[in-house]
Amino acid sequence: MEPLRTFDVNETTTANAGKEKKRNNGDNNGRSPLKPTPAFMGASWAALLVGVVGYCIGLWNADMQLNEKGYYFTILLFGLFAVISVQKSVRDKMEGQPVTDLYYGLSWFATVASIVLLVIGLWNADLLLSEKGFYGMSFTLSVFSAIAVQKNTRDAQLIDTESI
Repeated sequence: MEPLRTFDVNETTTANAGKEKKRNNGDNNGRSPLKPTPAFMGASWAALLVGVVGYCIGLWNADMQLNEKGYYFTILLFGLFAVISVQKSVRDKMEGQPVTDLYYGLSWFATVASIVLLVIGLWNADLLLSEKGFYGMSFTLSVFSAIAVQKNTRDAQLIDTESI
């Protein structure tokens, strides 16, 4: 029995009568395997909307002062911006585009700061444990899906510009 072997996308093999067949790794529709699928892009956007809208509805219905609501809302916006900045700067570095160490460091600092500020705020809040968990989980869902949306957008843009 022969071991299985993998084929490169552009590799050709000789078939029965010496005819060559081109392998395409099952990608029959001409779509790049690196481009995110519409289903994944939709799921990422849906997760972002569910996280942000859920967090905001929780704040709207919360029994806390307006300044506390403003604090938690600002932390959400700060966290979303920070993780998108981290994703962008990491991706830029990976692709060889110049990123200053100052911007890269500030992006990571802002991300960590938003998480720490949320944890401190929830730790000291006069909320039920279930409410604290709700805000923590919806914040986590929001920032993670923001990273996924940014990555999908960047990947799709890169594939579209390479195919032109």
